[in-house]
Amino acid sequence: MGWVFSQHDFTGLTRRSAIDLALHRLLRKGAIRRVMRGIYYYPRLSALLNQELSPDIDQTAQALARKFRWRIQPSGPAAQNLLGLSTQVPARIVYLSDGPDRSYRIGNSALVFEHTALKEAGFKRPESGLIVQALKSSGQDRITPDIIAKIRRWLDPKLREKILADTRTATGWVYAAIQQICREASHG
Repeated sequence: MGWVFSQHDFTGLTRRSAIDLALHRLLRKGAIRRVMRGIYYYPRLSALLNQELSPDIDQTAQALARKFRWRIQPSGPAAQNLLGLSTQVPARIVYLSDGPDRSYRIGNSALVFEHTALKEAGFKRPESGLIVQALKSSGQDRITPDIIAKIRRWLDPKLREKILADTRTATGWVYAAIQQICREASHG
C-alpha cells in the first residue's frame, strides 16, 4: 500500500535533522521515492502490470496540504474521479484551497491548487466536501439513480448520518441528493 508524506508528518517525534537523515537513508536504500522536493512516497507495486505505480495524486495533494497547513477540497471533476463517477483521469487535477495558487508537475499530470474562499469547505468530514463537489459538478439535471447508487456504494454506511448532519447547509438540491444517497437502498 502506498503512502505520500512529507517531513512535516513526523514533526514532534524527533529533531528535524534526524527526520531528514532517516528520509535520506530510506531514499538511498530505495524504500521510499521522491515525488518532488520535500514530498515522498512508499512505492506501490501492481501485480497486474508487474511494475511500480506512480504516487497517488490525491495522497500527494493531501501531503502538500498537511505540509503547508492548507485546507483543500477536490474540485468537481477531481471529486467525480475520486468517487468513481468518471473514469477519465484528467491531465490537470484541480483542488480548491485556502492557500495560494500553486501548480506542481506529478508525472504526466498537473496538480493545481486554486485559491478560493472555500465557503463550502466548512464541513467536518472530507467525504462531505467530496460528495458536494461531485454532485455540483454533475449538475442538478444530471443526477441519476446510477450516480446516487455509485456514491452510496462508495460511502461507508457508518458515515451516512454524519454526512447528513454535516451537509445540512449545502445548496438545496445538493442536500436532497445527499439525502437520497444516505437512505437505505430499497430491495424491491
